[in-house]
Amino acid sequence: MDLRPKKRVFLGLLVFTCLVLSFLIFFLWYVPVVGLKNIHPSLPFVFTLALAVVALIMFFCGLLLVITIYRGKDFFLSYKLRGWVKGLFPFMILVGRVLGVSRERVQQSFIEVNNHLVRSNTHRAKPNKLLILLPHCIQEFECQIKITGNIKNCKGCGKCEIKDLIEIADQYQVKIAVATGGTLARRIIVENRPDAIVAVACELDLTSGIQDSYPIPVIGILNERPHGPCINTKVDIQKVKAAISDLLQVG
Repeated sequence: MDLRPKKRVFLGLLVFTCLVLSFLIFFLWYVPVVGLKNIHPSLPFVFTLALAVVALIMFFCGLLLVITIYRGKDFFLSYKLRGWVKGLFPFMILVGRVLGVSRERVQQSFIEVNNHLVRSNTHRAKPNKLLILLPHCIQEFECQIKITGNIKNCKGCGKCEIKDLIEIADQYQVKIAVATGGTLARRIIVENRPDAIVAVACELDLTSGIQDSYPIPVIGILNERPHGPCINTKVDIQKVKAAISDLLQVG
């Protein structure tokens, strides 16, 4: 299976970040080891062993992640590594900056890898436990209808894709909501208590939302911005349908 370019960015930064952290672990070992001998002869060995275990766990998790990406399905509980990836993400942003990789590319890669891990897992949600979460900017900018409280207020004029997305939600019998920002999105999630989420947003909101929603599985779909960010954005309807199908429990 070929890795998509976005995933290669993430995996490359992951390997480089692990190497950087390994060097930091080495220095953490090297500096105090001499002094530890003065406290107790066995302390340097214990300290070395502890750091070695941390380094091995880190590389083992990275290896599981790479194998899962190649195989296309969960490998030895690698789905659980989403939490580990979440923890490494800030370091990868920093490493990417040093290597000249933009924050946006790292975020896109993070979303792709997250989606792959979510799809690799066999757990699926019932229709009433699946939530489609949309950004407010997908609504026609000049529309006077308020849909953040209740998306069904939409009059279905067809000037934006809200009408189509409501029809998809009705077709699959899943929940759908619109959020104006991260705070409202978190409240919607708390109120609906979904087992899985299909989220549409920009890179920044998706990466933060995926991390904030953990451990709830989220498939993130980047919005399209023909008019620039935060105004009259669009989404690939087929990607939304595919994400719903991937998360929905059959039968």
